[in-house]
Amino acid sequence: MESKTRIEGPADQELAERASIGDRGAFSMLVERHYAFIHRVAWKWCRDRSAAEDIAQNVCLRLGFAIRNWRNESAFKTWLYRITINAAHDHARFVAREMRKAQAMAVHAAALGGEIDTYKPSHSDYVWDAVRTLPEKQRDAMLLVYGEEMNHADAAAVMGCAESTVSYHLHAARKQLKSLLGKSGEEQ
Repeated sequence: MESKTRIEGPADQELAERASIGDRGAFSMLVERHYAFIHRVAWKWCRDRSAAEDIAQNVCLRLGFAIRNWRNESAFKTWLYRITINAAHDHARFVAREMRKAQAMAVHAAALGGEIDTYKPSHSDYVWDAVRTLPEKQRDAMLLVYGEEMNHADAAAVMGCAESTVSYHLHAARKQLKSLLGKSGEEQ
């Protein structure tokens, strides 16, 4: 997790409570205070600057609506993690749908004698790219514990599950990554 630094002004919980009843200044302070955090988390999920900016903007929009339902049942940052992760998942689903459409159009164009313009992902971070191929819960557990350096309890709070479930997802993810990375290593 991030180091605990003294933040000047009201605490997040107080700002969230004020924002939930319509205080625009409090909402603005929350967004300003946490935008870099939101962007960093989004970037770790997708490893693409443009996509991370899109996700961060989407989170800010969602936050504007979601803050009205703030109930102070967990730490604000835990709640914000969940919103950011959900936005990253939604973005990944959107990108996957768009890629399927583009591939279908490329196949159609090839059938008609046109050019095929295929998408080629960058290979910037081999291991994290493999993590992103894992099932959603395994990917979330890996990114929260290893990418965000959370302990299992904090990751469980963000994921809305028990610590033992986080451990289970990590174990399953490690097994699958070992298999994925082993196969990829043989191909190189």
